[in-house]
Amino acid sequence: MTSAPPPDSPPPDHRPNSAPPPGWENPAVRADRRLVEMLQELRVLQTGVQIVFAFLLGVAFTPRFTQLSDAQQDIYVATLLLTVVAAAVLATPVALHRGLYRHPGKARIVTVSARIAQAGLLLLASALTGAVLLVLDVVLGTAAAVPITCAVALIFTVLWFVLPWAVRRSANRDRT
Repeated sequence: MTSAPPPDSPPPDHRPNSAPPPGWENPAVRADRRLVEMLQELRVLQTGVQIVFAFLLGVAFTPRFTQLSDAQQDIYVATLLLTVVAAAVLATPVALHRGLYRHPGKARIVTVSARIAQAGLLLLASALTGAVLLVLDVVLGTAAAVPITCAVALIFTVLWFVLPWAVRRSANRDRT
């Protein structure tokens, strides 16, 4: 008598070096895969956060920092804090994964982590926009810095939020 393969293994006719057929994943395997994919994506974002944070830390110790206006120093502080909070939020799914390692509710962890990652993207986009505003304000002046920074914020909004929403909406419409 042969036993059935485990529910998370590919079908028996699956060749080891080929891609598994669509739909073979059970919910637990799918949740594991999605979480691994998300953690990989977050690693990329963390590098960006670290670069912005290092830049901001360095700015405070330059001789020119004392010449910043009060408004520019306010932008600096807000951007520094946004960067720190973005780093914390974007690292939260990693901490959640570590804290709930082998927890049976992996699908819920993925759902919560995805929402946390969205918040982290918003914070990172705000921090990057603030950094652009600060640099452009110092280099070009406020009159040029504000419209360019608004364009940068619009680019982040479209690429990071509107585009995924539109693609998801289109895919959902195609499925029905």
